[in-house]
Amino acid sequence: MDDPPPAVDVNERAELERLRRENAELRMDREFLKKAAAFFAAETSSPSGRSR
Repeated sequence: MDDPPPAVDVNERAELERLRRENAELRMDREFLKKAAAFFAAETSSPSGRSR
């Protein structure tokens, strides 16, 4: 029937692990930036926001 998927060699496995770590880090960065953007948007739209 269906052939099994080809085995992943050592280099491909290492690259996959690196990309997964990078993906997780980028997701955390994105979440942080979303929270920071929301914080600053609320601060600038608030009538009692700090003046500079």
